[in-house]
Amino acid sequence: MSVATTTAPVESANLTAPRTERPATTGAGFGVTSIESARRTVLQFFRTPQVLIMGTVQGAMFLFMFRYVFGGAISTGGAVSYVNFLVPGFLVTVILWTGMGAASGVAEDSASGVYDRMRSLPVPRSAIMVGRSIADTSLVAWGVLTTAIIGFAVGFRPAGSVLHVLAGFGLIIVAAAAFSWIFIVLGLVSGNAQAAQGMSMLIIPFSFISSANVPVSSMPGWLQPFAANQPISVIINAVRSLMVGGTGVIGIGHTTTYWVVLSLIWSAGIALVFATIATLRFGRRR
Repeated sequence: MSVATTTAPVESANLTAPRTERPATTGAGFGVTSIESARRTVLQFFRTPQVLIMGTVQGAMFLFMFRYVFGGAISTGGAVSYVNFLVPGFLVTVILWTGMGAASGVAEDSASGVYDRMRSLPVPRSAIMVGRSIADTSLVAWGVLTTAIIGFAVGFRPAGSVLHVLAGFGLIIVAAAAFSWIFIVLGLVSGNAQAAQGMSMLIIPFSFISSANVPVSSMPGWLQPFAANQPISVIINAVRSLMVGGTGVIGIGHTTTYWVVLSLIWSAGIALVFATIATLRFGRRR
């Protein structure tokens, strides 16, 4: 006897798991990225204490040299002592001497592939460079602080008010932030740390062909226009006027306000031009 079997139609079950929408990957914002980039660079400074120590030693060496070796042969015209003439200018030139190391650091990060990895992250690329600028500016601030302490130790006595002296230090930090972009650009375009340091030497003559160590009036006539109007001299004149007690004391003409405003204009212009170049250059892969 045969048994007839009937198979009921079986509806095919939908075994596909329901799709879940993945949220779009969002990176950190501009502010967070800048802070983290700055934090990473500052930690690098502390892991390499030579960066902090050598800047201090170098500043002390040059300050002692000009104060005690060359100081007796340099005349400021009698309006202000040489040490009071020297120290404000020397504080400004810390920006350049410290910046050489910044350019080398940027070149090293670029050559080692660190920046390539950062470019792959979903974060604003310009913020990475802003963080680097913040870190380099903090390193300059450390150098200015230690140099100022040494300056007081060798006889520097500001004649300006406390607010004017603090304003002078603030102006140095603003200028340091602007000049940091120049050294970032040098680090990005150079092939390695050694090349970056060599290219940075092109900036150092601005320290000597300025009003930092000697009055501009003592230079050859053909050199004076450049020495008196280049940005480092303008910033030095502003800081010196604030700290020593007015432009009449140091004999540079114009008013303190004039030099301060001109310094801020120079700083803004330098930051705008070189920050733009650095951001565009960083956005390109090597």
